[in-house]
Amino acid sequence: MRGLAAILLAGLILPAALPALAQSSGQNTGLRALNDREDVLGWEAVGRLDTGREGFCTATLIAPDQVLTAAHCVFRDGRLREPGSMIFRAGLHNGTAIAEREVAAIAVPPAYRPIAHMDISNVPHDVALLRLAQPITSAEADPFILHEGGVAGEAISVTSYGEGRSEALSRQRVCRIVGRQAPLLAFDCDVTFGSSGAPVFIHQGGHQGGHQGGRGRILSIISGGGAIDGAPVSLGMDLPQVVAGLKADLRRQGVAAPAPGVRILGAGDGRTSSGAKFVRPGGS
Repeated sequence: MRGLAAILLAGLILPAALPALAQSSGQNTGLRALNDREDVLGWEAVGRLDTGREGFCTATLIAPDQVLTAAHCVFRDGRLREPGSMIFRAGLHNGTAIAEREVAAIAVPPAYRPIAHMDISNVPHDVALLRLAQPITSAEADPFILHEGGVAGEAISVTSYGEGRSEALSRQRVCRIVGRQAPLLAFDCDVTFGSSGAPVFIHQGGHQGGHQGGRGRILSIISGGGAIDGAPVSLGMDLPQVVAGLKADLRRQGVAAPAPGVRILGAGDGRTSSGAKFVRPGGS
């Protein structure tokens, strides 16, 4: 399978294709594992979405019964996975989760194409909203909310699971938006396999903490990766409009039944999907 790098170089190397934003005043920080349970406080709503033996993604609680992740995480071989085959493990840390819930329903944008060769036209639609079989209480994990509005000059961070760090969250406290052409965003955040669906947080006013007042809002989620002028980037998308559509679709699907079904949205033409794992920049 072709990685995103070659496609992104073709699509992003032109200045008009994805103009760079002004860089934030702070330098990037390295990725840091949240090794102690105390470190996870405030981040319990970020969890690992287990999709079966073949992989996992990162996902985030945005309502007591709704989890946000990447669309390619919920497909296998071009087909939507059975909802009950996926488990959201909130705040997973060394084998113990704050809460675990089965997925009961899935909504994916009709424009998303579950194809092997991801390209920049598909990234803006690489979003899935999952309804959990049972809500997670706010006492267990406080959902994050989406950011709406401008981004210029704001600090961002990313919190994720990944290859080699699948049992505990890792957080990059500061990274940068390096390009934007709505609805596409490019970041220099440190992500890898398993980081698909990871939340990219914006911290207005420069506050980087996990507490009320400085608590981040979700600007985007990680879809895949590639390169701009030879430098590695991760890609995401604007969220408010696409997530509003997915919420409406979950409402149309109705309340989950004990043995939930799912209505396939934009399931594509049956070609192989990219699977649940992060698309390696420059991979094959």
